[in-house]
Amino acid sequence: MKTEKEKMIDGELYFPGDKELAKDRARARTLVRSFNDTSEVEEEKRESLLKELLGSTGEQIYAESTFRCDYGYNIHVGENFYANFDCTILDGGKVTIGKNCMIAPGVHIYTNTHPINAEERISEIEFTKPVTIGDNVWIGGRAVINPGVTIGDNTVIASGAVVVKDVPDNVVVGGKPAKIIKQLD
Repeated sequence: MKTEKEKMIDGELYFPGDKELAKDRARARTLVRSFNDTSEVEEEKRESLLKELLGSTGEQIYAESTFRCDYGYNIHVGENFYANFDCTILDGGKVTIGKNCMIAPGVHIYTNTHPINAEERISEIEFTKPVTIGDNVWIGGRAVINPGVTIGDNTVIASGAVVVKDVPDNVVVGGKPAKIIKQLD
């Protein structure tokens, strides 16, 4: 029988109030608080806390305060990752972010979602869908990336966009819901 954590990571219905998951979230919140409470001049300490929090990282990574996440260990970022102020990543499911990615202020990335059926939803179960972001992606301020979305390489997500469907390589998308605005060479 699978644990609630295994079900969560596998995208199956799970109970987020499980003791193991609550312990994992408490660990993440402690590391996030420590990170957010450090001074900007404590670069080595900040980078070390991020690398302890996240599942895997490139050598060069940077995030501004405040940064928020649920577990941390389901977030995998590539080389030259940058997250600006107020980045929130709900990482019950796996979040994979490629190399040379820039996240503008206030971006939210969600893997967690809830059943549409009201009876299931009020029973406090939920599930996750992974988010994958390719290499060389720029996500504009206040954009929202919804569960299950894959964003291709060399793509720009415009400020305020709400991404609900997969985005191909080499495009600019924007709007609510996000649509292709421009093809990039």
